[in-house]
Parts: sequence; structure tokens; C-alpha cells
Amino acid sequence: MITASARKHPAGAVSKSAAVNFEVVLKLRNAAAAQALVTAVSTPGSASYRHYLTAAQWEARFSPTAAEVSSVRSWLASEGFKVGATSADRITISASGSAAQVEKAFGTKLGMFKVNGHVVRLATHQMSVPAAVAGSVVGALGINQSVATTASASSTANRATSARALASAGGTFPPAPAAFITAPPCGQYFGQKSTTTQPAFGMGYPRTVPDQVCGYKPPQFRSAYHIGSNGGSGVTVAIVDAYGSATIQSDSTRYFAMNDPGNPFSNANFSQLLTTPFNNQTLCAASGWLTEQAIDVQAVHSMAGHAHILYVGAQNCLNTGLFAAEQKVIDNHLADVVSNSWGDDAGDLLDDVATKTAFDNLFMMADATGMTVQFSSGDNGDNFNLFGFSSPDFPAVSPLITAVGGTSLKIGRNGQQTGQLGWATGRSFKCTANVVGQIPGCTKAAVGSWLPVSFDGGSGGFTSYDFLQPAYQKGVVPNSLALRNAALTGSSLMRVIPDISMDADPSTGFLIGLHQTFPNGVAKYSQTRFGGTSLASPLLAGVIADVDQAAGGAVGFLNPAIYALHSNANAIDDILPGGKQGMFRRDFANQIVPNVKGFIQQFREVTYEGVITYCDETGNCATRPNTLSTAPGYDSMTGLGSIAPHFVSDLAKS
Repeated sequence: MITASARKHPAGAVSKSAAVNFEVVLKLRNAAAAQALVTAVSTPGSASYRHYLTAAQWEARFSPTAAEVSSVRSWLASEGFKVGATSADRITISASGSAAQVEKAFGTKLGMFKVNGHVVRLATHQMSVPAAVAGSVVGALGINQSVATTASASSTANRATSARALASAGGTFPPAPAAFITAPPCGQYFGQKSTTTQPAFGMGYPRTVPDQVCGYKPPQFRSAYHIGSNGGSGVTVAIVDAYGSATIQSDSTRYFAMNDPGNPFSNANFSQLLTTPFNNQTLCAASGWLTEQAIDVQAVHSMAGHAHILYVGAQNCLNTGLFAAEQKVIDNHLADVVSNSWGDDAGDLLDDVATKTAFDNLFMMADATGMTVQFSSGDNGDNFNLFGFSSPDFPAVSPLITAVGGTSLKIGRNGQQTGQLGWATGRSFKCTANVVGQIPGCTKAAVGSWLPVSFDGGSGGFTSYDFLQPAYQKGVVPNSLALRNAALTGSSLMRVIPDISMDADPSTGFLIGLHQTFPNGVAKYSQTRFGGTSLASPLLAGVIADVDQAAGGAVGFLNPAIYALHSNANAIDDILPGGKQGMFRRDFANQIVPNVKGFIQQFREVTYEGVITYCDETGNCATRPNTLSTAPGYDSMTGLGSIAPHFVSDLAKS
């Protein structure tokens, strides 16, 4: 949809001669029947439950006809476009031409706008097509650009340092990301070490709190989640990201030899499918996607040691590049489980109809053919801190996929789970002499004090403005959440995310191994801790590979089955409010504030429910309370909750 929010900050004109590459999105034949089939094959108790179609059968029933494709291709050619390939599913047709041709053919104008820190091309008016093809065409994917971001979190400097590492880019692959180094003190397990804050943080929080975790290792995750070490046999997990690393296989081999020697990486039969040459690397902060790849690959193998892993690296992080990668996996049924740790921030409101329809048509095909598709729900709560309004991410908000949110997982000395909270972190920096004038509020007079708390990050979620409540959420999701946007959407119950959650808090995060670029310019293998719902989705993808093995076949689209388990405490761990709990974290200061020496201390409020502030580019700010929270049953922060000890067996036999 064309929204004023996406176009508040014009950033220049588009040259009439500028090249524009896009995909024309065609309508399905009988989309309602396609949706009904998805419901039938994925709902426990249905006569068609887990009786999937082949890709060819789905295309024969629902893909646009050859005649429709031919008509649209002819129209594109008549407008002077270079017409490229039609996708195997006949859902999209590639085309390219000048900006002037696009404006004429689609009855719009193009401009450049700054959206969430990126300068992108957008149509200034709603696009349209001639009546002769309007019955077949939804719109065009890629004329309106959107920049997907990863859902990985370690420090506020992560994306910025990744962008700086790109400055020396050359060759096929992006350079290794700038190093994030975990600073002491940190524990090998939750609560191993603690700090007594001086002065006391106050506000009802304990004075002595656990230190951050150095990074959980694979055996700790398996133990805490009651997962065996030999799962996923015969199952393929695809990971869709942008770009790719030249060292991912050797890094992962070394990582598992060091941290999980009984689970060698060779068991993954790892392979890559890369769309080269990569492009738009500066716009996409490409080096940061290499960190994402390491998290995803190593998390999946940690939870499903015998699953095959296929890494699919898109040409870029734009909607067209990532869609093409997703389409390649689904059209060719290259995997049983597909994990995606990226999304369009607030895309429920900001992405256009063609983008949503193209992805949803693809997801219906995946669901009908027995593939599990997951997306991270995001790391910015309801996105108010980014945009000044609340909106979930897309594709995570699609009712046709599983949106994976985040928790703060406590793993004890013996690998046991000692607790789990909803992930939303409030952060207070301690004003110390080395950061005076570098952090807002840190003055000479404030040295030694804790600064005001701000929102650092948390499990993504909110209520859709666009998607109606799916049948599987009825009676499980409270109406108070499904009607959050009633002032705009009326009395209709709407889709709410996330669906289910796994560990995501970067302070209880995952130890990963990858090449990083250190301040002296040397790129070398190192180990560090990362989190975010980027971790939650591949953790769950590995678990679902275990479920597929236990079930003796693909369980496909998860949501109807996992919502049916919502009251089964042996399968679903309901995440409840935990009261005022804190953590202590210390980082190297230069990873928060460039070029500052020494350390910076943080008191971290766990499951933060305080205020969140948004400031636009003119300095105007708005503040309001966090809208996401944990509660008994389905809640807005963690969805159904997390996986309990019998999740694998109960989902497999559901």
C-alpha cells in the first residue's frame, strides 16, 4: 500500500533513464481454493491432514495459465520493456526498462525517499495496469524498493560496524564483518557469575544480578530444550539469507570441533546455492549478513546434527533478491524446512500489495506441498522505536508462515533450563569518565550514576492492519490483542504475531564461530556471542527437522498443529511474567561508541515494559509504553510460548 509514513522524507528524483528491474506478479487461479487446501493439509483432524501435493500438481491447479502469462508478456513487450524469464510456478515474470517506461506503463511517478535509514525508490502514486491485463496482474514487485534487515543482535554498534567493514570490499564475497568481542565478566552458564551494582540501580530491581552469558554452546541448548544429538536424519533445512561467506564451511567445521566434537559439521552435508555476482552491498551492509549466516548455519546444526543444510544466498537484501531466493527453494522443493532470519521492518504497513501477494502465493505453494516456512519476528518489538508507529514485520506477519519470537533463556550449571522470560530489554548505561559527552546524559556531574533507561531490543510482534485472524488463532489469541487496531480496521479480528518463541536475548545468546575483521585490519577466525530472533528461527528450524524425522515425514505448515497444542504444558512452555529481574553487562566501549577506550557498563532490565522513544530526523520525539508483554496463555511478546520437553514427540504424532 502507498503510505504517507514511507514517503515523509523525500531524498531526490529518479532519472527518467534510470534502469528499473522488477517482477510482474500474476494472480493465482482460485486463490480461495488454494487457501482452503492449505488449511486442509495442515489442520489436525482433517481428512487431508499431511496429504500434500507435488509442486507440479499445485501449479496445475492454481498457477496462472499459459495464456495469461503470454498475454502479460506481450503487454510488457509492447511497453518497450525487456521481458525476462517466467518463474517455474508462473507466479512472476521478470522485466526491466527505464524509469520513464515504468511511469508510463504503471501510471505513476517515481521518487527517492529515506525510509528507516535507507534511501530507496518508491512510486509516488498507486500503480495500475491496463484493463486488458488487469484480470491477471496483481502489480509489480521491486518498483517500490524495500531493504530487508537481519534479526541478529549483539550490540547497538553491530550494523554500523558491519557497514564499515564493507569499505574494503572486493572479490566475490563481502569482507568479514568488523569484530564484535564479548567482554568480561560473563558466565559459561546463567548465574555462574554475578555483579553487585555500585551504586544500586534501584527502582525495585535486585542490587546483585547475574552477569551476561559468554555464549551458550550447542550441547547446552540441546539439554535445555530436551533435544537429542542425532536428530534431523533424512531432512533438509534451507536457510535463506542475502550474500554468503567464503569461510562458512571451514569456520563451522572448526567451531563444532572446538565446542561440540560429538556433532561434527560434516554430518550436515552442507551445500550452498549463491546468486552471484552479489550487488547493492553498501546499501545492504553486506558484511552483517555473514554474521547472520554463521548464526543460522551453526544454530540449525546444533539442534539437528544429522539434517542436511542448504544455504541459499540471495544476490542482495532487496525484496526482489530475497524473493527470488525463496522462490528458488520453494518452486524446486529443495528443502523440508526453510528458515528466514530477515524481514521488512514494519512491512505490514509499508510493503505494497504486489510484494505481499507474491510472497503469500509462494507460501501457499510451500504449505500445500509440505514445506515448513519460518521467519524471525524481528528485534524491535512493535517497531515504534524505528518509525513512531506500531506495525509488525513482513513476511513474518503472513498467516501462511510461522513467526518466531524471542525469549531470555536461563541455562544452569548442568545444562538444565532454570527459567525463561520474554525477551525485551531495557538498558541503562553507567556514566563513566571515558564516555562523558559520548552518551546522552553522561556529563561530568553524572559520572558514577546510572543513566535513564531506554529500550534496547526485543521480540518482534504486533497486530496486523492487513491480514485477518487465521482460523488457528481463534479462541487462542485474546480478542484484546486481535482488536488492537480496531480504530482503523473495525470490528474484524486480525492476525497477531509472534506464533512461538526460542532464545533470542543477546545477553543469553549463542556462541558462534566465524571470520571477523579486527581493528588492525586482519580477518581471522574468532568466537563471539550473538542473539536476536535471528537465533530463534534457526534453533526452531533444527527442532522441526527433528520433528520431521520423528514423524517419518514432513510436518509442513506448523501453525494449526502448534496452536492445537497450546494447552498442552508438556509440549508448549507458557512464558509468564517474572517480576523485576536484571542482568549486568560490560562491553568494550568502542563497540558502542566508536574510538572510545575502556569499557562501558550496562544494567539490563529483563522483560522491559517501560517507555519507548522514537525521534525522527528533525529531532521531534514521541514516547509511549512498550505495547508487548508476557501473560498466561498466548501473549503479545512470545506468542504461544516456547517448546517444552514433549514438543518434538507431541507435534510429530499430532
